[in-house]
Amino acid sequence: MIHFECDYNEGAMPEILDIMVKTNMEQTVGYGQDVYCEKAKELIKKACNAPNADIHFLVGGTQTNKTVIQSYLKPFEGVLSAVSGHINTHETGTIEAGGHKVIAMASGDGKIRPWQIEKAVLEHKGDCHFVQPGMVYISNPTEFGTIYSKSELSQLSEICHKYHLPLYLDGARLGYSLSCSKNDLTLSDYAELCDIFYIGGTKMGCLFGEAVVITNDSMKKGFRYNIKQNGGLLAKGRLLGIQFIPMFGEDNLYKKAGDHAITLANKLKAAFEKLGIEFAYDSPTNQQFIILENDKLEELNKYFVVAVTEKIDETHSIVRICTDWATKEENIDALIEKFQEIYA
Repeated sequence: MIHFECDYNEGAMPEILDIMVKTNMEQTVGYGQDVYCEKAKELIKKACNAPNADIHFLVGGTQTNKTVIQSYLKPFEGVLSAVSGHINTHETGTIEAGGHKVIAMASGDGKIRPWQIEKAVLEHKGDCHFVQPGMVYISNPTEFGTIYSKSELSQLSEICHKYHLPLYLDGARLGYSLSCSKNDLTLSDYAELCDIFYIGGTKMGCLFGEAVVITNDSMKKGFRYNIKQNGGLLAKGRLLGIQFIPMFGEDNLYKKAGDHAITLANKLKAAFEKLGIEFAYDSPTNQQFIILENDKLEELNKYFVVAVTEKIDETHSIVRICTDWATKEENIDALIEKFQEIYA
């Protein structure tokens, strides 16, 4: 079976494993205060054009979202999110388990709009019977593979500042957004427009690891304590930071990973378009969502593993197919060939 259901099936890029092996027997201080983590932080700051940013390394996305959101919300506050947002749908109630409500907003494409934020603030403001909006959560790409433009992110940033709401961006797949043809944002833009965001490594070729970037000075103090309290301060912290050195160093593996996945996703998308297959969402990223008849899906499942994200009706489903940093072109060709056979 060939797997396309997600973008974290493989282990890690060989270059990352290589640097981990080469430094394996070195003795360093713990908890991310070693020379490798410091070097990685400087590389990330340079990539973001944010020399004064605070950088912290955590293990995974859900842990990162939990730590960030709980660090900045008061007990009576909640976080605004698209109804399809990862914190609302795929984290087993992590935010609620920590005592905070996810205030979900309707979205057909995974994105939220400034007017929705303003409406939520005005509807809740001053009424002690309602959870108060205390933060805005978005992801780029979204759970549907759609992306925010620079104009859209700027407008969100503006409305968040108007109502003193931190804007937090989940960047688990940020590299795939940066590499797609419709993108007009840079890491520097994220650093300027978001109060805090993270650069995902787990889905981009790292063995594990996410890099949190805090640019709002008022949010920097004490964050490390919250990492520890949430079980995220890895004793062997250098194993997190060291992975981001080849990612953002001379090899620029982060960009190479994104470019590779998008090239193959575009090849797959072009094949689907040629076959007349309907798309559920207009995704320019590594996640492609198509609508399949269930009998065709059953035939596909004999050879490939894909993800069913929604049952549309008794005969049709929305199927997600992902490429990633390690996807082999011959596997894409085999998948296309199977689709051509199914739709012949």
